[in-house]
Amino acid sequence: MREEKQDGVDEFDLLVTGAGPTGLACAIEAKRAGLRAVLVDKGCICNSLFHYPSHMTFFTTAELLEIGGIPFPSPNAKPTRNEALQYYRRVAAYCELDVRQYRRVERVTGQDGAFGVHTIDRFGRPGELRARKLAIATGYYDLPNYLHIPGESLSKVHHYYFDSHPYSGLDVVVIGGKNSAAIAALELWRSGARVTLVHREAEIHGHVKYWIKPDIENRIKNGEIGAYFNAQVVEITPDTVVVQTAGGRVTVKNDFVFAMTGYHPDFDFLAGLGVRFEGPDRRPACNAETLESNVAGIYLAGVIVAGSRTNEIFIENGRFHGAQIAKALTAK
Repeated sequence: MREEKQDGVDEFDLLVTGAGPTGLACAIEAKRAGLRAVLVDKGCICNSLFHYPSHMTFFTTAELLEIGGIPFPSPNAKPTRNEALQYYRRVAAYCELDVRQYRRVERVTGQDGAFGVHTIDRFGRPGELRARKLAIATGYYDLPNYLHIPGESLSKVHHYYFDSHPYSGLDVVVIGGKNSAAIAALELWRSGARVTLVHREAEIHGHVKYWIKPDIENRIKNGEIGAYFNAQVVEITPDTVVVQTAGGRVTVKNDFVFAMTGYHPDFDFLAGLGVRFEGPDRRPACNAETLESNVAGIYLAGVIVAGSRTNEIFIENGRFHGAQIAKALTAK
């Protein structure tokens, strides 16, 4: 169903901010309910998945990543990042979703029934879309948890890990002790990098994938990957990393740093919409059944529903939020 126009501005029943799996699911369910839907994303379709490590394998099975009831065919017990990207691209095309890629939402005006969503494209050109209702499905992967230490802004410091090839033969420090840090350390080591892991806890996190955890622990035990536990990086220089350990400060020779310290939802964007937060985990005020926030007409979907507890909602359960929102909209 085509969008309507008023004063040359496209108008929709539902505008979804974020074109990841959860956002796509929201638009699919809205269309099936007879609503005009559009998605807006500051990057590409499934932008966060695109920035995952290039050789990543999902922890879950393909059927648990499916959206819209459309089968996810995969020859592997656990699909890869590239398979997932292909699947979601094809779903978006098959469902004829209207996805406005590379448009950043700058601000939202209006109110329930008449929202104005003001965007800006890659070249700084402004745009506007109008919608009766909004669904916010922006995820959390775009905002790293920064260390706030000297040298973090150096070009050799990365908060995302993509591929190990460029770091062969170099000294690399990986900060963190969860899945992303363990995977990065192992891939970098296997590609010929000299890897040192720095983690503020006493050991590798217990929730690291069951096939990854013994691998990283054995590499550390054998001295193939260096490690400092109960330690923190306190300074980064062009050629070194300074680590605060229980026994004092240690200076480590270094070419590149991967700070795999986690990510967080865009709380500022939500607050700017008027969304209220509750408790120490900053959970947005949200009706558990309809997923409507405390702001009339603004619905929340995906991991942002859990606030800072980003380990509670994944694609596997967030994909059902679209059906909840569509049901609430049609009921009104």
